[in-house]
Amino acid sequence: MRTQKTLIASALLTAAALTLSACGGSGDQDSDTSPVSVESQPERKAGTVLDRPFTKPDLVLTDTRGESFDLRAKTKGKPTLLYFGYTNCPDVCPLTMGNLAQAKKQLPKADQEQLQVILVTTDPERDTPASLGSWLKAQDPAFTGLTGDFATIQAGARQLGIAIDPPKKNAKGKVESMHGKQVIAFSPKTDQGYVLYNGDTTTIDQYAADLPKLIEGEAP
Repeated sequence: MRTQKTLIASALLTAAALTLSACGGSGDQDSDTSPVSVESQPERKAGTVLDRPFTKPDLVLTDTRGESFDLRAKTKGKPTLLYFGYTNCPDVCPLTMGNLAQAKKQLPKADQEQLQVILVTTDPERDTPASLGSWLKAQDPAFTGLTGDFATIQAGARQLGIAIDPPKKNAKGKVESMHGKQVIAFSPKTDQGYVLYNGDTTTIDQYAADLPKLIEGEAP
C-alpha cells in the first residue's frame, strides 16, 4: 500500500507539473481529472499529501501596498496556501480564490487570522500592486497579492512543479496567461508544502473540511 500511495502521489504531481491552463481557453478540458483513479483516491479527498514535501520558494516580491514581501520570512510558522494566477483570468483564478475565501469564512475567527492565502500573479505587467489589491479585496481583504519580475515568479513556481508561461495574445487578440492550477498548502510546523490541491476542481466544502487540519499542520 505504501508503494501504491507513493506512485499515485508521484503520478499526480508529475501530471500537475506538466499541465498548463490558459484561463478561459479550451485547454482546460483535457486531463485534469485523469492522474488519479477512482479506486485509489476517494472522491471526498480533495488534497494529495505529498511523500516529498516542497521547500518553500525563496521569493522576494512586491505586495499590494508596494512594499517588499519576503515569502519565507513573512509566512514562517504560519499555515499558508499559495496559488499562481492572474486577475484578468475569466474563470479558474476567480473560482479558486473565491472558493478559498468562502471556505475560510467557515473557520473560527482565530483560525481565520492565522491562515495566509497568497496569490502570486503570473501576469505582472498588468497586475500592478494597485490592480492586484483591488481585485483581491473583492475576494477577501486579508488575502495577500504579490507581483514582480516575471522571470523571478516563473523560477519560484518551477520550484513547486508549477509551470507558467509568459502572457501572450491568443487567436482572438486577448492576452492569456498559461499557468498550472495547483494550490499548495504549507505546514506551520515545517514550512514545507505538503498538500496539493487542484484549483478548478476542489470545492468550498472540501477546502472547509481540510482547513482546520492544515492550520494545525496535520494531514487532511
